[in-house]
Parts: sequence; C-alpha cells; structure tokens
Amino acid sequence: MIVSWNWLQDYVALDSPPAEVADRLMMAGLNLESIEPHGDDQAIDLEVTSNRPDCLGHIGVAREASVLYNKPLTIPPANVKSNGQPIEQATSVAIECPDLCPRYVARLIRGVKIGPSPKWLRDRLEAVGIAPINNVVDVTNYCLMESGQPFHAFDFDKLRGGRIIVRRPKPGEKIQAIDHNEYTLTPDMCAICDAERPVAVAGVMGGAATEISSTTKNVLIEVADFSSMSIRATARKLNLHSPSSYRFERGVDAHQMDWASRRCCELIQQVAGGELLEGSIWAGQPPAADPQKVSIRSNQFRRILGIDVPSDESHRILVALGLKPNSDQPDADGTRHYLAPSWRRDLSREADLIEEVARIHGYDKIPEDVFVPLSLSEKSLTERVLDRLRDTLTAAGFFETITLSFVSSELADLIVGWDSVPTQSGSRDRVPTYLSVDHSSRRQENTLRQSLIPSLLVVRRDNERHGNFNAKLFETAGVYLAARPGDPTAEPRRVAFVTGGSFVEAKGVVEALAHRINPQSLVTVRPSDHPHFVPGRGAEVLLNGQPLGWLGELSREVTDKLDLRDAVIAAELDLATLEAAPNLVPTFAELPRFPSISRDLNFVLDESVTWEALLEVVRSAAGGSLDGATFGGQYRGQQIPANKKSYLLTVAFRAADRTLTNDEVDSAVKSVINACAEKLGAALR
Repeated sequence: MIVSWNWLQDYVALDSPPAEVADRLMMAGLNLESIEPHGDDQAIDLEVTSNRPDCLGHIGVAREASVLYNKPLTIPPANVKSNGQPIEQATSVAIECPDLCPRYVARLIRGVKIGPSPKWLRDRLEAVGIAPINNVVDVTNYCLMESGQPFHAFDFDKLRGGRIIVRRPKPGEKIQAIDHNEYTLTPDMCAICDAERPVAVAGVMGGAATEISSTTKNVLIEVADFSSMSIRATARKLNLHSPSSYRFERGVDAHQMDWASRRCCELIQQVAGGELLEGSIWAGQPPAADPQKVSIRSNQFRRILGIDVPSDESHRILVALGLKPNSDQPDADGTRHYLAPSWRRDLSREADLIEEVARIHGYDKIPEDVFVPLSLSEKSLTERVLDRLRDTLTAAGFFETITLSFVSSELADLIVGWDSVPTQSGSRDRVPTYLSVDHSSRRQENTLRQSLIPSLLVVRRDNERHGNFNAKLFETAGVYLAARPGDPTAEPRRVAFVTGGSFVEAKGVVEALAHRINPQSLVTVRPSDHPHFVPGRGAEVLLNGQPLGWLGELSREVTDKLDLRDAVIAAELDLATLEAAPNLVPTFAELPRFPSISRDLNFVLDESVTWEALLEVVRSAAGGSLDGATFGGQYRGQQIPANKKSYLLTVAFRAADRTLTNDEVDSAVKSVINACAEKLGAALR
C-alpha cells in the first residue's frame, strides 16, 4: 500500500515529519518498505498484512496515525445533490448468484463531461503509482485508494437493456476486458452483465464494451461486495490481477458501501459535472447488523505482556481505533466490554484487544527483562505415539518419506477399497468416491488419496530407477475418505510401509510397532482375499481383536502398473487404533536368571487351520511356565497328505525362581500335543 503524505494530511493533521510517522506506523504493525520523494510529496510504501484490509486505503492508515499521535480523524461526509428523479425509473439491478455477490449498490449520474482530471487529482494518483486516464475513471481510482473499497464506472448508454444482472457466466461466454485481452469465463465465476452479455469480470476487471470514453455522457457507478474466495479463484484462473481483486480477496467493509458510493458520486460531480439521480439501488442482503462483542480484563495485560497498562489508556486506545464501549466505566472486576467496528473483523478475542493496546501503547515500553509467565508445552498423545513408531521403523532399516496428499486418479485407483480397513463396520464391496480439486495448479494430480501405499510405491520405483533396489520406506500421514468436516473417520491418519523382505519379516515389524505402543498388545492376522494381494499372501491385521490394517505381498498386477522390478510387501495401519490403548510408560522387569528350555514340534494339520489358531491352543495348554512360541516354517508336498500342511514351531519354557527339570518340560509339551490333537486334529510328524 503506497501512501501519499500530502493525501494523508487530508484526514489527520500531523506535525511530525514523514519519516517519524512511517517509523511509528511500522512499530505499530505496518512494515515500512520505503519512502520515495515525488515532487512536493512523499510516497510511503507500507506492507499491509492480510488481516488488515482496512489499511488498504488512506483513511485506514490515517486512522492508525490519528490513534498513535492522539489526533482527530476527519472523514469526508460524502454529501451529494440529486436532481429529484428516482433512479428506479432509469435502471435496475438483479443478483442471480447471491453466494458470489451478497450485495450491490448502483448510482446513476447523467450529463457528465469527460476530460482530463484537475492537477490535484492527477498528482494524488501519480504519487501512489496510478496513471491518470480521465476524470471519471480517476475518481474511481482515487476513491479506491482513499477507502479501500473498489469501484467501477460503466458507460450507461452502452449497457444493453439499461440494467445490471449479476450472474454466473454461461458455458463458453467470453469478454474483452479493458486491457483489451479476451478471456473465457466459466460458470464458477461471477460476471457483471447487461441484458445480453458480460460487461465486467466481477471484482477483477471491467469490460472494454462499456468502459468510460470521451463520448460518455451517463455513468453508472458500481459498489459491490463479492465473495473473497470467488474473486481469488477467478483472478488466478484467468491470471488477471488488479488492485480491486487484491482488496476483494481480503474482504471489504460492507457497512461503508453506501458512503463509498456517495463519496465517488460527489467527486465525479465535482470534476466532471452531471446530475445525480435520486437515491440508489441496493440489491441483495444488507450487511449483518450485530457487531462482534469482545471483552477485556485489565489484569490480563501483565499476564500476557508482562507490564501493566492503565485502564484509562487502554480504553482510550480501543475507542480511538473504532471500538464502541458498552459503558464508560469498567465492571467491578475491571472488565470492559466493546463492540468491534465493521472494518476490523479480525478483533474477536480478548487477546486481539490486548495486542491492539500493546502495539499502540508501544512495544518499546515492554522491558527486555520483563517476566512473562510461561509453561512448557507437552507433546500430545499422537505426537508421542508417532515418535515411537518412527523410532521403531528407522531402527528396522526403514527410511521416512513425505509425499503429497494429491495423487493422480490412476494412482488413486491403484489401491481401491483400502479405506474400509479401520472402520470396523463397512464393507469393501463399494465404488470409491474421491475428493478432488479443479484448479490450474493441479492439472494432473488433483485427487486426495485414500491410501498411502501408492505414494510409497512411486518413491520405491524412483529409487529403483536410480539403482537403489529394495528401498524400505514408510510414511505417517492422513488420508481423505469423505468431505465431512469435523468427522475424524473422514480424514484418518495412517502409518504405512513397503519393503522387499518376506511376509514374516513385515509381520514382525507390525508386531514391533504395536508392542512399542503397548507391550501387552496382541497382534493377530487372518487371511484376506483383498484383490491387490498375491492369492494366499495377504492378511488383515488385528490388534487385540480389533481391525488395525492390512499386510501382504502386492500382486504383480499392481506393481507392474508402476514398472516395479521387485516384489513388494506392503502394510497400512490405522493410527487411531494404535492410540486407543497406549502404555507409553516403561516398566522395570528383572532379567531372567534361569535358563530357558525349548522343544521343537512339527504338526500335520488341516489346510484350514491357521497359525494363530495353533498358537492360541499352544498358549492355553502349555501352562504358566511357557516363555514363548515361535514360528519355524511350514511345508506342503511329499509325505504330507492332500489338503494337509505341516507347521514347525518352537516352544520355550522358563521358571522365574528355578531351573525347570526335563520331566516338567516334557509334561508341558505332552499337554500341548494332546490339546492340539483334540482341538485341531493335529498329529506329530
């Protein structure tokens, strides 16, 4: 925002030199970029943060200076004289897209004389970097830089039908803007139209067909409030940016629209003559009447700033900034209540008011060694769980990756139905519905992923292409299942990894992750017929009996689509399930003092018997001295009947207070063999 020093003086009389005022403004939050001389004027370039659109006009900056120097602020009254003819008899305004344009104000001036602007007006515009065009257009630019409210002037006689319609463009509609380039509009934009065609890209740029020229006699003045999101999207899609779009993107003060319209008409009559029709056309909804209510407690200054600010001083500052007090005196506990002004929508909390007082009172008045009570922040449960997961995976030789949440539609389809894993209630037999965006910055990869695995496979492929084979990779991130704001099941967080190792090794990694979160966790797997796994090599992972995720070897149909050379074992686990029953406090346990005695058992079982079923029977029958049971391998083939398989397992026994005897171990092993034979039909080889 470039501010003219002479122009600023119209609203607040300042005795200090421009450099000092600029420095005070900088210390109050408007960062000083430069001060450049311009004739007998000086141009002060200030950086205005996105939350302060009120300072994108000279009046807003003057308000800041008036509070800093405790000087009165003068705002032009914007008095206009009309010829008595009602404007409704000459034109009309209709809004067909109130979501894009909530309100629109139009005034009509007849009989203007287009010509060069007077010197004072040209000087003001040139000082802030705007080239003069003609008196009417210059006034709209002047009022823009005065108030921060964008304007547009139409040659009324060139409006077909003599009326304004605010609507979405029809498919394929085009407009030649005043920069004399042609733009194709899309139905998601907002267009200002006459009875037949678009005559302006709303909030961005006017059209050449109705621009003010030397032949213009009658002028329609537009003041509007457009959706900031719509203007931002339109400007980026058309690659067409302007001072108006810059301000609409940050929001305008709807309560000053009528004043701004009158002010513009007042100056047009002053420099171009003409008769103003009586009244204005206000289309759309009036701005919200209820201002934001904010309270502030006097004892909070020391707690937050470390210093005391007198109650009368803080009250003066806030009132000067435009806040309206509910009463002149604070409550018994020192609390004051205010109504925030319409141009300061960023003031919604007590901390906001304390910041306002601090920056005007002076940050330099806060000593460097002042004591401000602080408390150390603690990591959340999610952060602590993620730390352990990352430590475990990196210790197992995995490398962490960070990939984009947006993927191509082809990549999103690579793993379909994965999102039903942690829901514990849904079916996998469904057609996925993806969330996607339509934006120029995301032409190809515009789909929000529902699984982390495809992204990890792309990274693994890139490693293979650079000669780094068998890359072990993991990622912790969110996936996006549905557009339901606030619903954690719609955007769950996952931990996923890919490796070229064996299924057993990957299962061990999953068990290690679960045990790092809770040493008492019980991880089990059950066969899965998920189509993305090699048949017989996929499993659903359960944590304490609850669905946790998936684990298995991906089929070549999946890996071939990405030109992966090596086989891939992939796993994806739900972070919320891991967090459900954490035990993150380490407990002490003595190291075993007595030896472990192990026995190998080789059972022949039915093909339908799973390792988990066998392990459950072994644990229940072995007794209290069982120290562990580990998988040794499986076999199918010669010497094994059809529809049978053999499992080799090692059972270990240990007592905490003595060395077990062979008889005790043999008795426990016999119990295991008998139980497996009785419950599973198992036979020793």
